[in-house]
Amino acid sequence: MTSTTDVLFISHGGGPMPLLGDPDHREMVERLTEIAGQLRKPSAILVISAHWEEAVPTITAGANPGLLYDYHGFPPESYEIEYPCPGEPALARRVHQALEQAGFDARLDDQRGFDHGLFVPLKLMYPAADIPCVQLSLVNSLDAATHLAIGRALQALDVDGLLVIGSGFSFHNMRAFFAPNTPDVQARNQAFEDWLEQTCCDERIEEAERAERLIHWDRAPQARFCHPREEHLLPLHVCYGLAGRPSETHMAATILGKTSGMFHWRVTA
Repeated sequence: MTSTTDVLFISHGGGPMPLLGDPDHREMVERLTEIAGQLRKPSAILVISAHWEEAVPTITAGANPGLLYDYHGFPPESYEIEYPCPGEPALARRVHQALEQAGFDARLDDQRGFDHGLFVPLKLMYPAADIPCVQLSLVNSLDAATHLAIGRALQALDVDGLLVIGSGFSFHNMRAFFAPNTPDVQARNQAFEDWLEQTCCDERIEEAERAERLIHWDRAPQARFCHPREEHLLPLHVCYGLAGRPSETHMAATILGKTSGMFHWRVTA
């Protein structure tokens, strides 16, 4: 029986701002709404969020996880956002098994709630909150090769209709977000975005080379300017590790004044 998984890396914006009508997130809201309209409705969603790091890959396993308002200094309504999607313990166990079979010392967590890397984009994409969700952590070593291997391990899931979302940000220099957006800053932002699009989409690149480029992403033009710390990029590594081939679709949006990328793969097993 053939199963199809959609794999999506998104740039998820700043905290709850996409849900608060912020004009600097308008294009992001439009992109995520468009994407959701183009995909078939998922049977379940697995989110790898930039906002959760653990010593080993850890998976939410609760039946009804709450929300973690893991941001600070926003208006009171930011802490009243609701997204009552169910968890999916059976999927969590399958993710755990796939990771352990690949040699990872993975862990299930039936207490942790969903952070804003999950509920902010999903409230835009699937506002009915009727799709079961599971969240998978990053590994706090932030090693790029490890996250590619996590993605490869997820190839064993074989869940038809699954949507895997790498919820990060292709540009994540907090200081630059709130500094003048000079032509030099724009050029540095665009240089990395161009490299990332070529790396993820160019069909002429062999997969071994593509993986090497992603493992050594910090050698890319302006890499450390765009990512002083790489946690918002690594969900992309998990997505590529799962897909194992070029992205079919690249989308760009200006978010907080910076060009930001999103990538989609459709994987059939």
